[in-house]
Amino acid sequence: MNKLILSLLVLTASAFAQQPAPDPANPLSSWLRGAYMGNRNNIVRTAEKMPEENYGMRPGAQPEVRTFGQQVSHVAFYNFLWCSQAKGEKNPNPGNLDKLTSKAEIMKVLNDAFTYCDSAYAALTDASGAEVIDITQENGRQTRNLLMGLLTLNYGHNNEIYGSMVVYLRMKNLTPPASEPRTQQKK
Repeated sequence: MNKLILSLLVLTASAFAQQPAPDPANPLSSWLRGAYMGNRNNIVRTAEKMPEENYGMRPGAQPEVRTFGQQVSHVAFYNFLWCSQAKGEKNPNPGNLDKLTSKAEIMKVLNDAFTYCDSAYAALTDASGAEVIDITQENGRQTRNLLMGLLTLNYGHNNEIYGSMVVYLRMKNLTPPASEPRTQQKK
């Protein structure tokens, strides 16, 4: 559990200062929920901010580098995957998200994925987060993880992809949501 706490602190030191104080009865889970919601907001606002004509852009000519739209779809894919595992449910992923190209389609699946994840984070407590859950991978392989570890992995991955998305915005001279002056940020 100490490694989990350290990982949480390292992953989100900057996000911590932007959140309300954690609930004293559930400090870890309330902190993670707040960090997830802040990151969720930044990702959705970044996807909304990028003009549709730039959803197909990729930095460089290498085809293995994701387009902006594929970055957004990638977030949706893993939110469906990891939150379904956290909930012990069948993955509701609508499938083949990398093939989506229009901003409207990609925004819909992104919002659907975050809406699906919201209940997993809302139900999390420090006690439930310490529960070991069995996970069946897409390839049928069985693994075990702490519930809070899995949701922390999801949050950390979202944060990593948000960092990549910021580069795409900057390439188009657009200001990322987290870099906007506080008075302009949506609540």
